[in-house]
Amino acid sequence: MKVMVCVKATPSSEAAIMPTTELLEAMGKYNEELVKAGIMLSGDGLQPTSKAVRVHFSGKSRIVTDGPFTETKEIIAGFWMWQVKSMEEAIEWVKRCPNPMLEDSDIDIRPVYELEDFGDAVTPEIAERNEKLRAQLAEK
Repeated sequence: MKVMVCVKATPSSEAAIMPTTELLEAMGKYNEELVKAGIMLSGDGLQPTSKAVRVHFSGKSRIVTDGPFTETKEIIAGFWMWQVKSMEEAIEWVKRCPNPMLEDSDIDIRPVYELEDFGDAVTPEIAERNEKLRAQLAEK
């Protein structure tokens, strides 16, 4: 099962206050454990929304809004993509994580859709296109 592990933004992450050396070292060790266990597929921290844009879709209209965005609880400050056996395994790994922020913080774990989750909507042509795209990505 693939999951996206989302580190939620905090006032300090949105203010671009950099983590301490100790926190960077602790997170580095944690990431090493994830890689050694074969769990971590990718992961990165995100810059504050003051450097972001949001694109709103309404019919054929696209409206671009520059950041910053005010609802910190709705913003992601970083993420990992993990391959785990179960949601329970993902929870156990998150519980081992150092607090990734300078203040209290939250981490969300969200299952990623697999192609088979879409059922009959996936035609053989869609499945073939998806396989080709994944093969191209694997080559990079």
